[in-house]
Parts: sequence; structure tokens; C-alpha cells
Amino acid sequence: MVPLTPTPPADEYVPRARVGQPQAVFGLDLYFCGACTHLQLLDIVPPDLLFPADYSFLSGASPAIVKHFREYSSALLAQEQPAPGALVVDIGSNDGTFLGFFRAAGLSVLGIDPATDLAARASASGTETWPTFFSTAVAQRIRDERGPARLITANNVFAHADDLGGMADAVRLCLAADGAFVFEVSYVVDVVEHMLLGTIFHEHVCYHAVRPLRAFLRRHGLELVNVERNALQGGSIIGTAQHIGGPRSVAAVVDELDRMELERHMNDAETYRAFGRKIEALKTDVAKQLDQIAAEGKIVAGFGAARSGTTFLCHFDLGKHLRFLVDDNPAKQGLFSPLHHIPVLPSTALYEHKPDYVFILAWVHASSIMQKHRAFLEAGGHFITPCPIVKIV
Repeated sequence: MVPLTPTPPADEYVPRARVGQPQAVFGLDLYFCGACTHLQLLDIVPPDLLFPADYSFLSGASPAIVKHFREYSSALLAQEQPAPGALVVDIGSNDGTFLGFFRAAGLSVLGIDPATDLAARASASGTETWPTFFSTAVAQRIRDERGPARLITANNVFAHADDLGGMADAVRLCLAADGAFVFEVSYVVDVVEHMLLGTIFHEHVCYHAVRPLRAFLRRHGLELVNVERNALQGGSIIGTAQHIGGPRSVAAVVDELDRMELERHMNDAETYRAFGRKIEALKTDVAKQLDQIAAEGKIVAGFGAARSGTTFLCHFDLGKHLRFLVDDNPAKQGLFSPLHHIPVLPSTALYEHKPDYVFILAWVHASSIMQKHRAFLEAGGHFITPCPIVKIV
């Protein structure tokens, strides 16, 4: 087990009217299965709390995600070469940004997303989106009304399902005989080796590795035929699966990553115990640095009101250190952070309030944040980056 401090849902930023009111917290400990070597949470937050009707994250609001989706969809079209009008289904389709690239290429598209506001927004923009969770019943409805899907995609949602087996069964039911299921998930090798603590929150139930994924998919009538590593979110993989015995050969990289995981002992519980010890050492180091800064009478702010910051805020007990947070997302400005209720201000507050130090909670964007705010550094400010070790810039 990797013990972590219980937190509220990571994106549960609250309005001023709820400041001071208690928020429910849920366990965030990671558990390793000695039988199948999979890593996951056991404390499951009700899906309607994690994915409410007014879910605020928009794929299209992030230039980096839009760029990634453009390149990713182009590569997928070149790889799969679906016929004009073939059906593409995206699970957890958000605002339809990813499907928009397939629609522009002349394919038929359908989004599945339980956030009703997002689904309505995507449908209004021309990308039909059903406001529901993906299930075998939904998969059967798709087959009945639209036919089997040539492509099924799931970007950073194949790690979100408590009933992952049910989702895999639904994929198999919906997928055409020659179809491909392509999913993007955080890669547990990167999570552990790069100390990607910010990837651990309640939406991410599962932390995937190739070896247990292969066995899991085969149990549900699917086979993993390709895996591509990328740097998104600090380290992710894009997996491609098909019906067992489908038309694609298994790429050599699948076996290569399987062997690499064994060499790095990702199938050993001690690897995760050591990961937990490193997190605790990092927590001690952060506390030491921030206590020293406080003793000097300096002011510390935080940068980033994203989901990835909530685990840092709670596990490192940052509420007593951070005077305010800044974020460039107008939807977060004016709200208050989960649990500690730290106010979220526009990034202009760095120059108006002039904190001495800024702790970067949006860890995957640290380089671009510091580049964008060089004026803050040049005026004598300091940035603190927490992973994989604490650094003061």
C-alpha cells in the first residue's frame, strides 16, 4: 500500500458562500495486487460527485491538449485508415474537441460523456454526444442505432472506471470485427520513477502498466497490439487493442515494455512501498523548506487550481503556507481550493501582491509557467517545484 492523505474530490473548488463549511474527504491510498500486479485505489468516490452535470474541465480550453489531439488524431487516421463515414466513438468525449478532428476528416462521430452540460455544448457544436456513462447497454444501443464502431477512443478515462471490466466488455460489444480500441492513460512506470504525485487523485482509479493490462484485456476478449509512450501529463501511454485474433499483428514494443517493467520490478510490492517512502521524504523536505521560508517572514502563493494540485495541497498540508493561488482559467478565479479554501486569483496577482515564493501545483506545466512569468523571477521572486525533488528557482 502507498498511504496518502484523504482529500475531497480533486476539482471540488468552492464558491465564497461555502468557505468554512466542511467538505467530505475520501481515502487516496494506492493498493498493489500481488496476483495481477495492477495498482489502483480501493476507495471509490460516487461518479456523480466526480463527474457532475456542470463538470468544469474543457479540453478545448487547453492549447496544449488541442495540439496533442490534433497530432494524435492525424496519426490515428494514418495508422487505421478508416473508410469515409466510418463510426468513431469517444468515451469521455468532454466538449468534443478530439472528435472534431475525425468529423473534419469525413468520419461519423459519437461522443459519450456523463456531464450533461458538456454533452449539450458538444452536440450544439455539431458533435453528437450522449449524456451518459459508457456501459454494455449503451454499447448495444450504439450497435442498434449506428452500427459497430471502427474506432473507439478513450483519452484519460480508461483509468477512471471502478468497473473496468464492464467498460472493456462494452468496448468489445461495440467494436467492429476489424475495429481498434485506442486509449490513453497515465503510465505507472513514469508515475513511480518521476514522482508524479499530482497524477494521483480520485478520478484516476487505476494506474496502468503494460503487463497487467495485457492479461486484463485478454480476459475480456481483447488483445493489446501496440503501445506508444509520450510525455503528456508527465508520462502516458497510448494503447491499441482489438478483438482477439483481429487483423493487426502485435508490435514488438508491447513485449519490450513488458520486459522493461519486469526489469524495473514493477511487478513487486516493494517497488511501491519504496515509492511511498520517497513521497514521505519529499513531504518532509517540502515542510522543512516552507517552515524556513515562513520563519523568514516571506509570503508564499501557489500556481495552478487544477485537479493535480489537490493531492499536493492535502498531503503536504500546504493550506497553512499558501496565502493565495493563481490560475489563468477564468472559471477557477474567485473560487476557493478544496479543503483549505485558499482563494484563487488571476495570475496578475503575482505582480499586484508580489509574493516572495510561488509553489507550482500545476507541476507538468512548470517550465512554461516559469517562462511565461520571467518578469516575476526578474523582479526577485522565486518559484518552487516539488517533483521529483524540491527545487527553488
